[in-house]
Order: sequence, then structure tokens, then C-alpha cells
Amino acid sequence: MDRMASSMKQVPNPLPKVLSRRGVGAGLEAAERESFERTQTVSINKAINTQEVAVKEKHARTCILGTHHEKGAQTFWSVVNRLPLSSNAVLCWKFCHVFHKLLRDGHPNVLKDSLRYRNDLSDMSRMWGHLSEGYGQLCSIYLKLLRTKMEYHTKNPRFPGNLQMSDRQLDEAGESDVNNFFQLTVEMFDYLECELNLFQTVFNSLDMSRSVSVTTAGQCRLAPLIQVILDCSHLYDYTVKLLFKLHSCLPADTLQGHRDRFMEQFTKLKDLFYRSSNLQYFKRLIQIPQLPENPPNFLRASALSEHISPVVVIPVEASSPDSEPVLEKDDLMDMDPSQQNLFDNKFDDIFGSSFSSDPFNFNSQNGVNRDEKDHLIERLYREISVLKAQLDNVKTEGQRAVLQLKGRISELEAELAEQRHLRQQAADECEFLRAELDELRRQREDTEKAQRSLTEIERKAQANEQRYSKLKEKYSELVQNHADLLRKNAEVTKQMSVARQAQVDLEREKKELEDTLERISDQGQRKTQEQLEVLESLKQELATSKLELQVLQSNLETSAQSEAKWVAQITDLEKERASLVSSVASREKELSALQEQLEHAQLKLASSEESMCQLKKDQRKMLLVESRKSAEQVIQEALSQLEEPALVSCAGSADHLLSTVKSVSSCIDQLEKSWSQYLACPEDIGGLLHSVILLAHLTSDTIAHCSTTSLRSPPEPADSLTEACKEYGRETLIYLAALEEEGTAENADSTAMRNCLSKIKAIGEELLPRGLDFKQEELGDLVDKEMAATSAAIETATARIEEMLSKSRAGDTGVKLEVNERILGSCTGLMQAIQVLIAASKDLQREIVESGRGTASPKEFYAKNSRWTEGLISASKAVGWGATVMVDAADLVVQGRGKFEELMVCSHEIAASTAQLVAASKVKADKDSPNLAQLQQASRGVNQATAGVVASTISGKSQIEETDNMDFSGMTLTQIKRQEMDSQVRVLELENELQKERQKLGELRKKHYELAGVAEGWEEGTEASPPALQEAVTEKE
Repeated sequence: MDRMASSMKQVPNPLPKVLSRRGVGAGLEAAERESFERTQTVSINKAINTQEVAVKEKHARTCILGTHHEKGAQTFWSVVNRLPLSSNAVLCWKFCHVFHKLLRDGHPNVLKDSLRYRNDLSDMSRMWGHLSEGYGQLCSIYLKLLRTKMEYHTKNPRFPGNLQMSDRQLDEAGESDVNNFFQLTVEMFDYLECELNLFQTVFNSLDMSRSVSVTTAGQCRLAPLIQVILDCSHLYDYTVKLLFKLHSCLPADTLQGHRDRFMEQFTKLKDLFYRSSNLQYFKRLIQIPQLPENPPNFLRASALSEHISPVVVIPVEASSPDSEPVLEKDDLMDMDPSQQNLFDNKFDDIFGSSFSSDPFNFNSQNGVNRDEKDHLIERLYREISVLKAQLDNVKTEGQRAVLQLKGRISELEAELAEQRHLRQQAADECEFLRAELDELRRQREDTEKAQRSLTEIERKAQANEQRYSKLKEKYSELVQNHADLLRKNAEVTKQMSVARQAQVDLEREKKELEDTLERISDQGQRKTQEQLEVLESLKQELATSKLELQVLQSNLETSAQSEAKWVAQITDLEKERASLVSSVASREKELSALQEQLEHAQLKLASSEESMCQLKKDQRKMLLVESRKSAEQVIQEALSQLEEPALVSCAGSADHLLSTVKSVSSCIDQLEKSWSQYLACPEDIGGLLHSVILLAHLTSDTIAHCSTTSLRSPPEPADSLTEACKEYGRETLIYLAALEEEGTAENADSTAMRNCLSKIKAIGEELLPRGLDFKQEELGDLVDKEMAATSAAIETATARIEEMLSKSRAGDTGVKLEVNERILGSCTGLMQAIQVLIAASKDLQREIVESGRGTASPKEFYAKNSRWTEGLISASKAVGWGATVMVDAADLVVQGRGKFEELMVCSHEIAASTAQLVAASKVKADKDSPNLAQLQQASRGVNQATAGVVASTISGKSQIEETDNMDFSGMTLTQIKRQEMDSQVRVLELENELQKERQKLGELRKKHYELAGVAEGWEEGTEASPPALQEAVTEKE
């Protein structure tokens, strides 16, 4: 706005400063750019000026071609920013007209280059809105329309500026999502509302009592309506198609607001098209279509084939008043050479050839004098002028005929497009009916097959029970044999422990004998050493005695006696040594005999251990073989039943199949782990047998789930799933066969089985219902977003109620003001109670997540409990939608256009939606949780607030409605009897209508629950509703 305000002081030089700063030698490209900018500047200033006349088409077309040449709108905005748009209303009005044309027919980058000026347009719109006369209100509304158009195309980039799209492109714009179509319809309603507002405001500003369309001032105001008519025709057509598409996917009650808004816009658009078609200005510029007498019936799907898209035809030569052909002066005498030669020959025949050869011979001119020649020349000139006039008339008639033929061609092309559209709609409807007929035939065949296979299923069930009892008996025998072998193994182990104990005792005795022998040997050696020492001492004493022999002669006898005594002691010691040696020899013989007995016992124990090991090995091998055979038998029976129609009536789902595949993968991992333990320790065979039997039963369950899932799937995925299931069964049998022989045991590989499981898992994920078709890790974010969106919707509804209350206080008085205050006050109380309930629900959900997720993150908890999470999402959506609908109903009641019954029904619907949210929140909650008690208290508060809304509505209805006092004083007996009969007939009619409406309500609720089940991914064939929805229905009833 500052830039535009300052531009008022810079008006004398509208050209950009860039033009004056360019150098002379910038080259050819710079010269072309300068010429282009000069041309665009001149055209823009001629198109957007202060004269109250319509914008000339040639100037607008030059601006449009400039955007395509430049691939943007930089030059346009550089010129417009210097215009005083804020000071001259006519200048601003013509700017809006040219900018509208650029957004429709200009380069796609015009929108991107104009987004930066969006706030400036809003400020200018508010500024012009303060003027209530002249072009002020028109400029304000037109600027709002342009801003709405920019925002719409920014949000929906698939829509071009001229809004021309095919049905396929329209379907792609919604991305096959009903929520996107719903939001897109609301945005189209807002867009069309702005267009109709401008349309109506322009007509209200004109004096229709005079022929304003032929004046320049009237044409200046009516010229932009051509762009509005083009936009409205496309928006009306797309709105009708989207509403038919929404009614095929959503309940009719959900789209009641859409239908009411469409009816209001349909009435306005039909009236404006009719009024525009009667104006003389539009008759030669555009062919305005007429809307049908009655609006389309969206509750009947076949009514789409009756819809005819409105086609606006713009004649090529009559696009604007300034484009009419103009004859130049040089075209008045336009004769080709053949005509000139013919004219010369005729002149020679009349005047003679000598005149052309000798122009100065005036006396020999075929005897014709000068006066006759002049008369002849004048007569020829008159004939030439008459021929030229006829030629001009022929040209004019030809041009008029060409214009009429082109208009007729355009009409025929439009009719041809309508016929092609009708033919396509008829073909689509025929294809839909043919598909329904095939579905009915297929359902009848499935029912007949189910009835025929019922007895066969019962017979096979009995056979399975007998087979199960036999397998149970055989398993009991195997368990008994295994227990006997374990007892024998315990006895042999006990005998081995006794033998080992005896061997330990023998070794201990042998060690004790060896210690005794060593001790005796040491004692003998010590005594011998002592004796040697004694001998040495005796020898020394003997030598001393010899030296002292003479001195000790008297002691000789005593010495001899002592020597004899020592000799006797030595002899005794030698005898004792000999006896000890003999005892050691006998001990050694006994030790050798005990060693022989010990070796014999060890050999016997080794043989018994070897036989026991062989027996255990044979038993383990026999158990493994029997388990493998039982597993193969179970898998083969499952494969044989895959081709039999025994499970046609069973309902299979892709999510159950995926959970079974996950269990099989875990079982394969456990089997490989048990097999590695068995190879390392053959005695540990219990885990391996359990894993083999578990793999067989899980494989059988997987094959059965594949069969039931393929029967409820499209043909191509069903065939792929069946083939992958068969291949998995064969690979499982090959893997189990590889476990039989020890030579091939180490070569057993589960890669093939895992590849087959991966194929089954991929097909199962493709067959998941659409309600589950999103990433599991996004569930947590989606819950938070939906709860935040619900809170925002409640806050918006509260703000709207406050706004309505303020408007009612400003405009209403008396009883109506009292009733409106009471109703809106109760609605405000209900919204506050819902806000308290949503806050309590968030606290309870946070407590549930924190108590149940363990070490996992909240997103992983939501992904693990996806069913519960989807219930929360659905419940929060229902609460937000109910609040919005109730506010719309309250707005209509306050304005006097709504029904009190609609407000009561909306309040009941909100109570049911909040009950559904409460039920979904407390499914996983602890019954003693304080947050759960707070949530239940908030739910009771919502019910009380709902009762308050209903009570205030009933009271207000009784206050506003006037009850007529019935006066029967002047009636005769016959008249009273007649009135009584009429009242009875009316009572019966109303009771019949009430019964029919109740039946219709029951069917609608049944269909609503079915559609809700498909959207939430409930299992097909289940009769019971989810707990949360069931409780919500109970609360609603």
C-alpha cells in the first residue's frame, strides 16, 4: 500500500525507469527487450485508464501475449505498481478486469508472480470497501474475488486458470480420496459464492429500467461479467459432478449442508444467467447457457446421466466491439489483371483500337463525336459504381454468412460434446449395472456351492477329529516310550556312578599302600644309616680301645659283651627288613589283581555306555523321523485341501494372513536355532521336535488362511497368492526331508521357504483394506492431528456461536432475542463440556500410552494397537463434524430459516459421537484410573449439556410458534363430525409416514455402520460391531 500510495506522486512518468537506463550498445537482445517493454507499457496504460469505457480486447490480448512471451508477469506488475489504483475507482476496476483475464488466459507463471502482491490486494479491498457508492463496493468485491481465485489455484494446482478440465482430470485432482473431494467441494462453493456476489452487486448497481447495456458506462461495468460467466459455468458443472460422487460414498445426512448450499447457489446462478441473456450487450459477445428448471436430484444416482454440462460459446469474430472488420480506401478499387484486360477489350470494341494507338487523332474515332463519347464514359462509370456497390453487398452478405456459419458450428460442436458426454455416462452406467449383475450371479453361485459343500465339510470335520484322536494316541505312546528310555538311562547312569565310586576307592587304597611302603622304606634307610653311623663310632672306639688296650685290659670282657649285643640287634633289624619286603610284595600282588578287576569293570562300563548311546541315538532318530512324517502328513493334507471347496463360506482377511506369516517366520528362526543346538548336543532334541511340530501346524494354518483370503480377493492376486502358497508348502516339505539324514542335515537351508513367505507377505499387504492403507508409523501423528483438529473445530464452533449471539443481540428484540440467547447459551455450554471431555480423553490416552508402551515409543505403541488407534481417529472425526453441523443448524435457527428439530437431532448426534470417543478411549484404560473417572464425569456433563440444548430448543419452539385457538361454537353436528373424520384420516397418514421414516432411519443407520466398518478395516463376515461403536450406538439410542 505504501508503494501504491507513493505512486500517486509519480504518475507523470508511467514508463519504468529501466527503459531510460539502458545503454545504446546493449545489443540486439537488449533492443528487443526494450521494444517489448515499451509495447507492453503502452498496451497496459491503454487498457487500464480512467475513462469509463470497457477494456478493448486488442489491448488485453496484447497483455496476455506478453505474459506468454515473457513467461511471467514481471513487466505487468512493474507497470501496474506505478498506477494510482488507490485513488481512482474506475482505474482500479479496469485493473481487476485485465488481471482477471491474465489469471484465466495468461501464462501459468502469472499466478506465481502475483502471489507476493496478495496482501496489497487485500488492503486495497478493505480501503475501497469503505465507499458505499459508485465503483467503491464493486472494486472491493472484485479484489476479494481475485484473492479467492489466487488462493484456490494455489491450493489446487491441478486446476488451470480457465478451469477447463476433463472428468478424468477432475478425478485425479481428488486423488480418489473422499475427504479430498469433500474439501474440494467446499472450496468450490466458496469460489462460486464470490463469483455470484460480484455478479449480483454489478446488477444491483445498474438501473435496469433503462438500456444501460448500450451506454459506455454500463458496458464498463458489464464487461468483466464475461469472465465471471465463464468461471461460473465450469464451477457449477464440477460442483454437480463432485456432489454425485460424494453421495455415492457418504450418507445423505452427512451432505445435507452441501445440498442446501448448492440449492441456494443454483437459484442465484439461474436467475443471473437469465437476466444476463436478455441484455443487448451480451447477445453479440457471448452465448449464455440456461440452467435446467429443477436442480439435480443427488439422492438418485441415475440422475447424473440427465445432467448436461453448461457450455458458454464465444463467437470468434464477435469477441469485442473493436474487432469488427473495417474497409480501407485502397480496397474500393481492387481489380485483378483479368478484369482489367476485359475492361480494356470492351473499351476498344466501343471506341476503336486506333484510339489506343493514336490518342491525338480526334477526327477518326469510328464516326462518333465527342459528346457521345462523354455520355458513354459517364454511363460506364455509373455501371462500374453499381457493380462495386453490388460487390460490396455480396462481400458483406458473405461475411455475415461466415459469421452465422461459425456460430452454428460452435453450437453444433457444443451439442456434439454434450452428446458424447451423455454417451459416456450411459456407457459408464451400463458397465456399472453389468458389474452389479455379475456380482449378484457370483453371489448366487457362491451360495449354492456353500450349500452343497456343507455336508462335505461336516464329513471332513468328523474325519479330522478321528485322525486327531489317532495322532493323539500315537503321541501318547511315543511319550510313554520316551519315559521308559529315560528311566533306563537313569539306571545305567546309577550303575556307572557306583562303578566309578569303587574305582575311586581302589585308587585311594592303592595310594595309601604306596604311602605306607614309602614310609617303611624311609624308616629302613634311616635305621641303616644310624647303624652305619654306630659302626663308624664303634670302629673309632675300637681304635681308641686298641690304643688304650693296655690301659683298659680290665674292661675287655665288658666291651665284648656289648659288641655281641649290638650284633644281635643288627640281625633282628635285617630280619624285620626282610619281613617288610615280603609284605610289600604281597601288597603289590593284591594291587595288580585289583587293577585287573578295575580294567575289566571299565571295559564292561564302556561297552554298556556305548550300547546306551547307540540306543539313545536310535531313539532320537526314530522320534525325529516320526515327528517329520507327522509334520509332512499335516502339510500334505493342508495342500490337498487347498484345491477343495471346503472353505468357500469361510471369511479370510489379509491382516490375519500377515500375522500368521509373521508367526511362521519366528518359528523358522526357532527351528534353525534348535537344529544348531541339536547338532552341537544331540541329547537336546526336545526343542527340535517341538519346533518341527509347531512349523507343521503353522504352515497348515498359513495354507488355510491363503485359501480363504484368495476366495475373497480379485482373480489376479488370488491366483498369485495360491501359487505362492503351493510353492511354500513344497519348499517346507523339501526342508523337512533334508532333516532326516545326517549326511544332508547340515545342508538344510530355509532360504527358499523365506522367499516364499516374503511373496505371500507382499501379496497380503496389497490385499489390506483401504482403511489400513497407510504407514503404521504415521498412526501416532494422525491421532494427534485428529485430536488437534477436533479441538480446533470445537473452538471455531464456540467462536461462531459467540458471533451469532452478538448479531442476535444487535438485530433482534423481544421474545426472539430471549429464545436465541437461551438456545445459543445452551449450545455454548455444550461446546465447553465437549472441550472438557476432549481434554480428559487426551489425558487418559496419554496415561494408556505411558503405561502400556514399556520401552517402546508412543508411535510404536499406536502402530502395535492399530485397531484401537483407528477407533480413536474415527471418533474424533465424528465429534468435530457433529460440532460443525450443529453450529450450522443453530445459525439457520437464529436466522429463522432452520428447524428446531434439526438442532435437536444435531445435539443428539454430538452426544452419540462423544459417547463413541469415550468408549474408544476407555477400552484399554484401567478401571481404577482417576483419568477414567474424570472422563466419565465429563461424558455425563456432555449428556446434561445436550439435554439443556434440547430443553431450550423445545421451550423456544413453543414460545415462538403461535397456537391457534380452535373455536367450534359456530359449527353444526354434521360439520363437527366431518372435521373429526378428517382429523382421524390425518392421524392415520401421519402414523404411516412416521413408520416409514423410522424404517428409513434404520436402513440408513445399518448402511452407515457397514460403510464405517469398511473404512475402519473391520473383518468381513463378522456380525458384531466393534465395542466402541456398539457403546456409541447404545448411548445414541
